[in-house]
Amino acid sequence: MRKPLRALFVALLIAAIASAPSRAASRLQDNKHQRSEEKYRERLSKEVRHQLVMLPWYSVFDNLAYQVEGDKVILSGQVTRPTLKSDAEAAVKSIEGVASVVNKIEVLPLSPMDDQLRRAVFRAIYGENGLSRYAVQAVPSIHIIVKNGNVTLEGVVDNESDKNLANLRANQVPNVFSVKNNLRVAASK
Repeated sequence: MRKPLRALFVALLIAAIASAPSRAASRLQDNKHQRSEEKYRERLSKEVRHQLVMLPWYSVFDNLAYQVEGDKVILSGQVTRPTLKSDAEAAVKSIEGVASVVNKIEVLPLSPMDDQLRRAVFRAIYGENGLSRYAVQAVPSIHIIVKNGNVTLEGVVDNESDKNLANLRANQVPNVFSVKNNLRVAASK
């Protein structure tokens, strides 16, 4: 009776030892697959950003944001032109690897008053000596969104004092009802 039990025990031990490397190999393969997916998402995210920034009518008065979920891209933000909304969707759909696009971009209402405020806030922010360096980029990094007299600042600045200065300058513009400061401070290198 002991010999069959011992033989069974040895067989189970050998089976456990034999399967251990395959489990380790499986975990290693899962890690490689996970890293591969992360690289793919990162590449796709960079390509989406590139396509959006390259849109011909994309300006400082528009804000385009996106989220990548597998092979689906969700677009959001606000634009002043309806054509920019459809152009953004078409540009992202043309990217290899994108299966579907959900377009949640808001088209801001036409308003001469809002147009006037956009120009005034632009001059107030980018006319400031401390913030004028942000205006020399192809698409300035501080985006000014105006909807019904309410201003939202979107984008990235170098430091907290630039964020506060942009907020202060936007609040000083006459006829602005409110200012929401969504500016982010760039991560230190």
